[in-house]
Amino acid sequence: MIHPTAIIDPKAELAADVQVGPYSVIGPDVVIGAGCVIGPHVVINGPTTIGAGNRIFQFASVGEECQDKKYKGEPTRLEIGDNNVIRESVTIHRGTIQDNSLTRIGSDNLLMAYVHVAHDCIVGSNCILANNASLAGHVHVGDGVILGGFTGVHQFCKIGSFAMSSMFSAINMDVPSFVMVQGYPARARGMNYEGMKRRGYSKELISELRSAYRTLYRSGLTLNEALERIEPDAQTSPEIALFFESLKNSNRGITRE
Repeated sequence: MIHPTAIIDPKAELAADVQVGPYSVIGPDVVIGAGCVIGPHVVINGPTTIGAGNRIFQFASVGEECQDKKYKGEPTRLEIGDNNVIRESVTIHRGTIQDNSLTRIGSDNLLMAYVHVAHDCIVGSNCILANNASLAGHVHVGDGVILGGFTGVHQFCKIGSFAMSSMFSAINMDVPSFVMVQGYPARARGMNYEGMKRRGYSKELISELRSAYRTLYRSGLTLNEALERIEPDAQTSPEIALFFESLKNSNRGITRE
């Protein structure tokens, strides 16, 4: 299960059935859960906790020190959930004490080749980050988000659940839930209606979300005015509440059309 050329620090804790490929290095304070498969030439440093059923492919660097010049070797953490697929040459860095000392990735995510997740990022579950997508420090990504290839996200941005970006998008403002963005800099291009259909949303619910989008982007209202208009519907619909909260909790301002 563990290749003889792999180097496992005595202070690492691996479940009994974890597989580790040739020439991989697993450092101290790393905990890896049951059913994980670590490919060849993978480096995992700690403190890092990895849940069950994850697959990490060759040349990935997981739990490394961050690239923030303020970092002085503090014992910050990385937490990864269950059943994630982390492909070739992905880099995931631990947090910094300037935030919560934590980088966290949820469960059932696909991080394609060369994805970068910087320090203090929080990524939800069921997300797809396509090849070369890069998250700068302190980025928060909700559940079910899809980032197209070569998408770049500016530090401290928030991307709401079920949002989507096209390839080569440069995101420098917060993206509300369900919204699709495109461009350099990224601009709102509508909502992820196809994704809504695939999740089984009714025509009525999709129509309500479309109306909320138009209130925000097409009515000429300020953000606060749009929030007042959308809030009553958010009281009765969890999906519109998700859209509403992503607007209300924005700190950098939202991506505009």
